[in-house]
Amino acid sequence: MAEEMKARTIPALFRERVNKSGPRPAQHSKKDGKWDTRTWQEIRQIVDDLALGLIGLGAQPKDAVAIFSASRAEWVWADVAIMSAGGISIPIYPSSTPEQAAYIFNDSESVAVIAENAAQVEKIQALRDQLKTLKHIIVMEEKDKKGKGVLSLREVCEAGRKGDLREMEKRISAIKPDDLATIVYTSGTTGVPKGVMQSHDNHLSMARMLGTIGDFREGDSNLLFLPLAHSFARSEEYAGIHLGYETWYAENIDKVGENLMESHPTIFASVPRVYEKVYGKVLAGAAASPAKKKIFDWAVAVGTEVSRRIQKKEPIPLSLGLQKKLAHKLVFSKLHEKLGGRIRFCISGGAPLSREIAEFFHAAGILVIEGYGLTETCPAVTINRVEDFKFGTVGKPIPGVEIRIAEDGEILGRGPNIAKGYYKLAEETKQAFLDDGWFATGDIGEFDADGFLRITDRKKDLIKTAGGKYVAPQYVENLLKAKDPIISQAMVHGDRRPFCTALITLNPDEVKVFAKSNGLGESVQMGDAVKNDKLVARVQEAVNGVNSKLGSWEQVKKFKLVQEDFTQENNMLTPTLKVRRKEVTKKYQSVLDSMYT
Repeated sequence: MAEEMKARTIPALFRERVNKSGPRPAQHSKKDGKWDTRTWQEIRQIVDDLALGLIGLGAQPKDAVAIFSASRAEWVWADVAIMSAGGISIPIYPSSTPEQAAYIFNDSESVAVIAENAAQVEKIQALRDQLKTLKHIIVMEEKDKKGKGVLSLREVCEAGRKGDLREMEKRISAIKPDDLATIVYTSGTTGVPKGVMQSHDNHLSMARMLGTIGDFREGDSNLLFLPLAHSFARSEEYAGIHLGYETWYAENIDKVGENLMESHPTIFASVPRVYEKVYGKVLAGAAASPAKKKIFDWAVAVGTEVSRRIQKKEPIPLSLGLQKKLAHKLVFSKLHEKLGGRIRFCISGGAPLSREIAEFFHAAGILVIEGYGLTETCPAVTINRVEDFKFGTVGKPIPGVEIRIAEDGEILGRGPNIAKGYYKLAEETKQAFLDDGWFATGDIGEFDADGFLRITDRKKDLIKTAGGKYVAPQYVENLLKAKDPIISQAMVHGDRRPFCTALITLNPDEVKVFAKSNGLGESVQMGDAVKNDKLVARVQEAVNGVNSKLGSWEQVKKFKLVQEDFTQENNMLTPTLKVRRKEVTKKYQSVLDSMYT
């Protein structure tokens, strides 16, 4: 259990942690193939130097300063330094286009930007003449200090060492808990992003509330790979400062597996897509031979029975306990090793996690607790606890947060973590931030008899068929992805249509395995694979299996295999790996239409 938090602002919280844990390791980053470690004291010096460097460049209290970077140690230095200078930090996803970044720079009126590397600097320079308020570009990577007026992070810090420490302390003391700490622009699936105004108190309330529940321990370690521009990862940052975590920063999303085995974290937070991929690989490995499959199925059966007893708080008989140890040794130990070997529990957020996948991980001895929230709730309103969880739900309300269900099924939340509204958008703020402090989430849900919240779907994403029946597409899509590892992504379609259809993409690794075992050759092209009758029949079998669990109006009557997977690069996924329905529908409109003619 975390110690009582006395700080009331994020810079004060950071200094509180440094005073408690000064010489202890805080951050680990990969540099030239080796992990570099920094202590809390070392980070404090960098943060102070950078804050004073920003002040020296003319940054005033309440000025906005943007961070345009992937998640890394320097991101956190910049975030805390901006606030220590009295400013407001503006995170921008590294995948943003020059036009998207320019919109955020101008809307937030950012006076400076701390960019990751040359690629991000080039995006800024491409539209430099359109950036009305931007005065300074600071680049994290020293080697990328190129172009007129670009400063390196090192230069700004060196200049800051000559600054007046009293001015920074004065600015920190002047910050009030209700002051803006950051404006987070929602990536969204359509339209122009909205700037969510989050206060210091919003984030400290969340860190405090999380510190009172679950099995969070001071000195835990986590591997962070999620984008810090998103509130899910941002809560990892602030909870980590509050609880004194050691944070290992993944090199990139492709290196997460390798970095897990190097960092040996005790806690791992991720979006569902990563758990889906791990699950798919495990299933594929188990199917390599009949003997492996038989042992795997036995181990899962044993693990499932152990999981059932744990959930019901029933004792585990000696014989079952012995079988569990054998199942772990023969099968599940490999999965634990892949996750670093020390994981006590995992956290899933950002999108719904398939119940089947959560149950599998628990059967394997790894608890994945799911929470729920939005950028506007900084970021959670409910969470499952290590000692009180139910798969298929997003848990119970966090202490201090109230939840109620509106007449139309929409989830409403209220608490100290609810953001202040949308920046410069009074009408949109009025529509979502209701009277008496309630926030309308836009999600549909219900409480079960035990007080656990179950999310049905996004209110705006609900499909209403021509017959007047409502369908929750994400639920069906999760079932499809969990049914067969050869399915990579799915998008269910059917609004105002007579029945539901789906676009399905394939997992390239699984297609290679399928091609080899079916005489197609390992070099089969995806364009040929999606037309192969045997492969289509395999996916049809998976669809049939999912349909057997659904009402007739929810069933996928037709589907088409799509050659190109949905990715961030082709703009079909958001930075948190959720399907951009509008973009997918736009690209494949003719394919979707063909399934109704």
